[in-house]
Amino acid sequence: MTQRFYPAVLERDPRGVFAVWFPDFPDCVTAARSQEEAMAKAQEALATALQELAERDQALPEPTGFDAIALPSQSDFVAFVAVGAAPPDPSERVNVYLPKSLIKRVDRAAAAFGMSRSSYFGLAVTRMLSLGSSQSPLTIPKAR
Repeated sequence: MTQRFYPAVLERDPRGVFAVWFPDFPDCVTAARSQEEAMAKAQEALATALQELAERDQALPEPTGFDAIALPSQSDFVAFVAVGAAPPDPSERVNVYLPKSLIKRVDRAAAAFGMSRSSYFGLAVTRMLSLGSSQSPLTIPKAR
């Protein structure tokens, strides 16, 4: 999926710590001792904010223009920056029929990893598909 870019404000506090906040995501704030680390954390924070909106089935906001951003009066402004993150791939509910014994095994394995059944199936399918995308095709042994 194509990245979406959102404006962010890079500022510095009196102790020299850099902070990044997003006008379009009020709870999305991060900070670090260096400007580079703060920017890296900002990208992770934005990706998390996009994921949280997707999990709540909320639409992504349109990015605010840099000229529309109001800086707090006490802000030690460093720069406006555009931070990009790929919106999460939307999920779709599917129904599958599997033997109950297999479902029980999946549920135990998922619980051991701290995952939901759906997440475990998603991981398993993703891994199987990645095996088949290599140079040689995936071969599944035939049942005896």
